[in-house]
Amino acid sequence: MPFNVALVAPEIPQNTGNIIRLCANTGARLHLAEPLGFSLTEKPLRRAALDYSDLTDVVVHKSIESLFDAIDLSRTFVTTTGGTTIYDQVEYQDGDTVIFGSESKGLPDAVIAGLAAANRISIPMMPANRSINLSNAVALVLYEMWRQQSFDGSSTPAPGSREYFS
Repeated sequence: MPFNVALVAPEIPQNTGNIIRLCANTGARLHLAEPLGFSLTEKPLRRAALDYSDLTDVVVHKSIESLFDAIDLSRTFVTTTGGTTIYDQVEYQDGDTVIFGSESKGLPDAVIAGLAAANRISIPMMPANRSINLSNAVALVLYEMWRQQSFDGSSTPAPGSREYFS
C-alpha cells in the first residue's frame, strides 16, 4: 500500500504540480482537500507536473472531513512548526498519511489538535524562520518515509542491498 500525501487548501499551482511529480516518482498517492487556490487544469500546474499526472493517483476531497473519512487517522501525521516529533524520528509504515497545510496559513488548529501529539511532526529550521516551501517540505518527509522502506519499488537499489552489489 502506498504512502499518502495530503494537501489541505493548497494555493500555489506550481507547488502542487511539483508534488504531483514527486508522488509519481515515489509511488505515493496524493490527496487534495478543497478549497484549492487554482484549477487542476491551470497551465502552471500542468507545467510543473510535466507528464507525470497520469502516473500519479490524485484524489480530490470536497473538504478536510471527507479526507479524514478516506484515511486511517491512527497512522496519520500532520506537519506543523509546533510539532513535538522531528519528521525523521517516526517509524513510518506502508499506508501512512502525512498532511500539509496551505502555503500561507498552514493547517487549522482544530486539525492539528485532532491528532495525538506524537503524530504532529516538524522539520527543523533556523530559529528566525517560519517555514520552508511546501513542495520542499513534502519532498523531505516523503523521501524519509520511502527511505525507511528501503526505497521499495525503486529502479535504483538501495545501498547495502544485494542488488546494489550485483
